[in-house]
This record gives sequence, C-alpha cells and structure tokens, in this order.
Amino acid sequence: MARVRILALLIVFAVLTFCTACGGKNDDQAAKPSGEQAEVAKAAQPAAQPPEEKPEYGDAIVEASIGEPSTLIPALASDSASTGISDMIYGGLIKIDKDLNLVPHFAESWEISDDGLVITFHLRKDVKWHDGQPLTAKDVMFSYKLMIDPKTPTAYAEIFKTVQEAEIIDDYTFRVTYAKPFARALLSWAFDVMPAHLLEGKDVTTSELARKPVGAGPYIFKEWEAGQKVVLEANPEYFDGRPYISRYIFRVIPDMATMFLELKSGGIDSMGLTPVQYQRQTDDAEFKNNFVKYRYMSFGYTYLGFNLLDPKFQDKRVRQAIAYAIDKQEIIAGVLLGMGAPANGPYQPGHWAYNPDVTPYPFDLDKAKALLAEAGWKDSNGDGLLDKDGQTFSFTLLTNQGNKNREMTALIIQQRLKEVGIEVKFRAIEWAAFLKEFIDKKKFEALIMSWTIPIDPDLYNVWHSSKTREGELNFVSYANPEVDRLIDEGRFTFDREVRRQAYFRIQEILKEDAPYVFLYVPDALPVVASRIKGIKPAPAGISYNFTKWWVPKNLQKYHFEP
Repeated sequence: MARVRILALLIVFAVLTFCTACGGKNDDQAAKPSGEQAEVAKAAQPAAQPPEEKPEYGDAIVEASIGEPSTLIPALASDSASTGISDMIYGGLIKIDKDLNLVPHFAESWEISDDGLVITFHLRKDVKWHDGQPLTAKDVMFSYKLMIDPKTPTAYAEIFKTVQEAEIIDDYTFRVTYAKPFARALLSWAFDVMPAHLLEGKDVTTSELARKPVGAGPYIFKEWEAGQKVVLEANPEYFDGRPYISRYIFRVIPDMATMFLELKSGGIDSMGLTPVQYQRQTDDAEFKNNFVKYRYMSFGYTYLGFNLLDPKFQDKRVRQAIAYAIDKQEIIAGVLLGMGAPANGPYQPGHWAYNPDVTPYPFDLDKAKALLAEAGWKDSNGDGLLDKDGQTFSFTLLTNQGNKNREMTALIIQQRLKEVGIEVKFRAIEWAAFLKEFIDKKKFEALIMSWTIPIDPDLYNVWHSSKTREGELNFVSYANPEVDRLIDEGRFTFDREVRRQAYFRIQEILKEDAPYVFLYVPDALPVVASRIKGIKPAPAGISYNFTKWWVPKNLQKYHFEP
C-alpha cells in the first residue's frame, strides 16, 4: 500500500477553506464509505470495543509493490513508489488527518490574513533532520527556491510560482505572500521540506540524497538494494513520538501473483489485493486467522489516454468513437468483479467538484463505426480493418508490467476495438522504463494509467497546456484554451461556487474532447497481517496513522532493538 504524496497525488475529498487559525476543521464533508463499503467499515469498528491494549515497540512490517522507486528526492519524485517512501522520510509544514482536514506538522501553527493572501507559519523548535541538525525556516525557504528554480526538473513548480514573496522572519517563522487569491495556497505547504545544509549549492539531479535521503520524518533511511528492497528504521527523535513499528521494509515484487504467494507464506505483511484475490482466494480459515482485509472506494481512477501528437488521434471523432466502443460495465464486471464504479471524469461521484450531468459515453458499436467513417476511416479492402490514406488503423496500447487489472482491461479494449475495425497491439513494460523511456519522452500511441483524486480539485498539473514538457504530467499533450482559462479561474479564487462552475464546465469539455476515456474507479483492497494492531479505518483510508500501528510483544515476528 504505497502512501502517495500528500501534495501531488494524495487521496482526499476536501478542499482548502481559509481560516484565521490552524486548529479548526474546515467545513467540507469528508468522503464516507457507502453500500458494501460501509459494511466493511462497520465490521472493522464493532459497536462494543474491548479495552484498548497498550501499544508496544518493536517488530517490522514488510510491504510490497510492483514498482521500484525512481528517486527519494521529493522535488523530483512523481511515481507512487518514490513518493510513498519519501513521505515516510520527510514531511511538510502541514499534513492531512484521518478526517481529511489540514492540520499542523512541522509548523505548530499558522495565521492567514483576512484577505487570504498572507500566510505566516510558526515552526516547531523540536524538529531535527536525521543527521541531528535542526529544521528551521532556512530549510523551508531553500525548499521553496528549489521548487521554482528553472534548473529543477519538477512537475510541481507552478504551485510555488504563485508566491509573490517569501520571507524568513526568524529561525522558526516563515511567511509567504500571494499577489492574488490562490485556492490551494495553504495546501502547497504540505509538500516535503528538504535539507538546505545538504543540498544548497549542489545539483539536485545528481545528489546522493536520491539514493541515500536524509529527512526529518518518522523513519530514517537505512538501505536500498536495487530491484529488491528499501529499508527504513524508526526515528527515535521524531517530534511526534517514535513510531511503534521499528522497521519498515518495502519490497519490490513485479508480479501480483508472486506477491500474493509471498503474503501467504509470510514473506510480506501487506499488499493491495486484486479483485480475484480478494473475492476468491482469501476466504479460508487460515488466511482469515493471519490477515485482515479491507475494502473501500479508492481515491483514484483508471483511464485510457491518447498521445494527441499522433495523427491517428487528433480528430476528436476518433477518440469519441473509441469511447463508444468500450463497455465500462463489462470491464468492471470482468476485471474488478463488480468492485468498482464507472469513471466519468477526473473526479469521483460525491466530490463537490463532480458534475453529475456529465454522463459516460454509452456502449454503442454502431455509433463508434459511424464516427470513424465520418473521420474518413473505412474498410476499403474487406479485411475487417479500417484504413485511411493507405494507412491501417492500428496502434500499440501500453501499460506497466505486473498490474493484472490494467492488463486485463487492455485485452478487453483490444477485443472491442477489433469489432469496429481497429487493430490494437498490447505491450506491458517494466515500471521504471515505462516512466522514463515512454511516458516522459512521449514515445507511446495510447496507454492505460491511473491518477489519484487530488486533495484540491485544481487540474493544472495534468490538464493545462503549459504542462506538456518532458517529465511533466500532461504527457498526452492536451491543449484547449477554454480549459486553460477555466483552470486559472478555478484556482485563483476562494469562492467555492465560482470554482465549482469552472470545474463543471471543464468536465463537459473533457467529455467532448475525449483526450482520455475515463474507465473506472476501483475499490481499494488492502490486506494487513492480523498481528499488527492500531489500524483504524477512516475517511483517509488506513495508512494515515501508520506511526501508531504496533505489534504485541508475544506476536512480534522480527526482533529489532526499539
């Protein structure tokens, strides 16, 4: 269960509501489980709770992922493996609590001016880097400057470029001023602070911290064995209390079936189950005795994305036709075994920015064929495949290795598009190569990927036309002037209704332009060894309080000094 970066990809259904003090909750309603998910949450929290045991230190937890981190420098990280681990090593001025509220972290408090343009952070005086140096306002200023430095190849610079002025008031006071209202201003400072004394004056892209990070968070980096594992140890000086679990081990296992075998044999303690594993391979008494599984709506969506620089996909009628040719319910039933919902856009149903009037393209092969014909694609030689100007309509659909849900989704899409005369070839690529050699360099025709729902509905990084450079997140190269204008309109105001209307209109345009076929929102299906206590399901999921998980002494499996 990778813990995804709070700022870039974190799972949340709340948006910033500016206030004058840091301790109050915002007025947004958090996401709640519904239907069968609610039953799972209820089962996990019985009405009659036994007396709570006293947590104990020690043991380790071994988690697994199909992807290896690419870097452990937060400014450069964009994949979930990298951000998940770096978030345990580093930390921001603020963080998200179990109910999806913004709460203090390295900053003990803050004030926001009445006009919302000035934020003054008061840092804790007991936060230390893992090498013993104090974390001060100088580190926050350095991190800010690093993010806006043109030499820093980060996908998140624009968030910080909205700052008009940044000031160090004293060693533990940091102030930022914005020229105009910026809805996600406070949230920006959940981004991980980086150590000035180790990075200042150096090229961040070649820093040894990419492989040997030094943070100020709850876990200290110990080792990284390439292609195998990353090991972290509990930080005894963590200001919020030493984590109870002494060691965190992140194993790289590129295949979900192999990962599941490792789970059952005791080689790992936690993973995200596939629907087949959840429903059909985890009901025996031994498994239920050794593991606890959870189910709730995930905070992301899976999509089919087109490279809009490819001439085949530049006519929106072609993209719309492909959307009509895909049966989302068929995918949800066949791949997710019903444990998911159709995705209609970049937000989930229930999110305040979700437009309920934007409905999915219905499954309609005849409509798909008609649109393709309008676009000039016809079967001119009777071989069952469409062609135009002597070119057969054929493309390769890419995704990452080890994700069976995406692979099965690709095969269903392949079959359906064959019925309308489009040949789809499928290729699964190792995760790191997929990111660096294909996505970042735009060497793909179409791909299946996923995004998490952002903490704030701002769509700038993924959909704005200025974010299409190598390494940035608009890698499908989508550009629409009206969408650009609406994105700016939505992010540079505190007025919730103005923002809502901007995002409603963006969803209408995205449906019409169809740069993605939004496929499904899968249920999250994490499983954790039953010896591990302290897990308390909440709107934020189960990993928000990882530092408070613990194992009774008599059940501890790995023995490390607390």
